[in-house]
Amino acid sequence: MTGAGIMLMSGDMPRGSVCSTDGVSRLIEQLQYDLGEGPCVDAYRTNIPVLEPNLAIPAAPRWVAFQASAVEAGARGVFGFPMTVGAARIGALNLYRDRPGALTDDQHADALVMAEVAAQTVLLLQADAPPGQLAAELEAGADFHFAVHQAAGMVAAQLEIPVAQALVRLRAHAFGHGRDLVDVARDVVARTLRFDNTVDRDPPGEDEPTA
Repeated sequence: MTGAGIMLMSGDMPRGSVCSTDGVSRLIEQLQYDLGEGPCVDAYRTNIPVLEPNLAIPAAPRWVAFQASAVEAGARGVFGFPMTVGAARIGALNLYRDRPGALTDDQHADALVMAEVAAQTVLLLQADAPPGQLAAELEAGADFHFAVHQAAGMVAAQLEIPVAQALVRLRAHAFGHGRDLVDVARDVVARTLRFDNTVDRDPPGEDEPTA
């Protein structure tokens, strides 16, 4: 493998990257977080490994938005392995290589062991954390984008929809406007961008009536 990363997830929402080995790994995890699609997201949701040995020319395209940016960054093979402890799913291990090619049987078996070890380690680190707080060891090198979760809650309140749907709206706005999800979220938190039931809109100007 050329690089690896670990993404934590909860419900249908990626929480963010705990760690990554290089810039491409960080970008791969950021893309999956921003777009809500990719091997880690699918591995977490299906609870089975998701293997794409040739991302540039896949047998069956499945990540339209993720694929082009990941290939441009240098990823050619991408592989997601669910991180589980018993029935609990906590995230996914992300592996990538800079050349196409399937995993050997031994590599696949090793990745399964790595995912299990990573899951156990995350739970062990979190065990002594205060209720409702993330363990300091996990947060130290992580990139959890707390503004996105706060913004999703605000959009959910504005539109009276579940938080998961609000996150979809945030992602759609970011993608449609060619912006990073975190930047859009910061605008929502700062109240320079709000959502209503018809269209995303900026707050009214000084001469415009408020609703």
